[in-house]
Amino acid sequence: MRVGAVILAAGQGTRLRSTLPKVLHPLAGRPMVLYAIDAVRGLTDLPPVLVVGHGADAVRRAVGEEVVYVEQREQKGTGHAVLQARDTLRGRADLVLVTYADMPLLRPETLRRLVDRQQENAGPLTLLTLIADDPRGFGRVVRDESGAIVAIVEEATATPEQLAIRELNAGVYCFDAEWLWSHVDRIPLSLPKREHYLTDLVGMAAAEGLPVRGVPVEDPTEALGINTRVHLAEAEAALRRRINRQWMEAGVTMVDPETTYIEVDVRIGRDTVIWPNTVLRGRTVIGERCQIGPNSLIEDSTIGDGCRVLASVVEGAVMEEGSDIGPFSHLRPGARVGAGAHVGNFGEIKNATLGPRAKMGHFSYLGDAEVGAEANIGAGTITCNFDGKRKHRTEIGERAFIGSGTMLVAPVRVGREAVIGAGSVVTRDVPDGALAYGVPARVKKRNVRDGGAEVGGRNR
Repeated sequence: MRVGAVILAAGQGTRLRSTLPKVLHPLAGRPMVLYAIDAVRGLTDLPPVLVVGHGADAVRRAVGEEVVYVEQREQKGTGHAVLQARDTLRGRADLVLVTYADMPLLRPETLRRLVDRQQENAGPLTLLTLIADDPRGFGRVVRDESGAIVAIVEEATATPEQLAIRELNAGVYCFDAEWLWSHVDRIPLSLPKREHYLTDLVGMAAAEGLPVRGVPVEDPTEALGINTRVHLAEAEAALRRRINRQWMEAGVTMVDPETTYIEVDVRIGRDTVIWPNTVLRGRTVIGERCQIGPNSLIEDSTIGDGCRVLASVVEGAVMEEGSDIGPFSHLRPGARVGAGAHVGNFGEIKNATLGPRAKMGHFSYLGDAEVGAEANIGAGTITCNFDGKRKHRTEIGERAFIGSGTMLVAPVRVGREAVIGAGSVVTRDVPDGALAYGVPARVKKRNVRDGGAEVGGRNR
């Protein structure tokens, strides 16, 4: 059977008290609407139909062209919202799955069970149910003496006896398409909000003597809908536990999963250890056998195999195999730390490359710079890259030695195997193999490596 999917995303979400459309609030680094789209994608060959309303333009920009948009211009309830998709799907699908953009925890496997049950159902619809002591505002599933579902009663209009019912309606349905399209515009107006509720279709089917089936949710957290910031935090915590479990089952060690925060698009290699209070965000990729944390944040970065990040921040950067940083280092966008390189205490790199096996021990800043392999950057070294109007680059050659407290005033080049004395201010290029020191620095010796000169400030 052909399956179509309708995702309701038109609500304003007033209880979130936000200028951001409800369905664009992020969970684990992604707008919640994207989870709903991912959940239905494998169930249908047709693009999902997204019913938008409040903040429609912003939703379109965030989601892109992977769905078909229909707009609910007036907020007249869930039944009215589904009606907007009739012209798009009628005649193209045999079954119609209806779900919500503010239920980001629903799994594709759960929706598949719902669709499969409706395929076996001689009646017009199957709904998702859950058993819970806390109803969280869900409608109650009313059954007759035989156990057949005959109605959904909303909490606001339920009798005390109905309020005691523990079986709840999750609000997710799979319909026989033609029955849905022939009935959705006949849903009565409900007071006091003067809206058309999709739940009334259950009673309409029962009144016609047609069977309505229910599929229980195995994990009640899947049915969590987001209406408040409290719900948002609950969903974030549930999603975080799900993500962490996935990575632990894939071979990643987490010393304390409760204080490990991993967004959904992050990728991690096996045998990596994540220490407490670590946050991994964006499209971060971490290799195998790494040590990450404690107290670290990595965002939109690539970390090679066998790296270590200790109590540091990495943003838009690359660490190659076997490199390490920290504690209290900061790799800013455009930073690249070569294989086997070391960045120590309070080091900062921005739009610069520290070559393979180079060392930048502590209290130094590299901005708009290129540092060659095996170079040594002494404590307190600063590349002065900004003249007040433009950024300029610094080049430091392979195996160069930069003494502690050096300022390199860009644009400037320090040659291969050159040595800069501690406390120098380098304003002119220094040739390969030369010794320079002073304020401003002057070349004092050529081929200093051969001459055996000693200059203080070497990192060890």
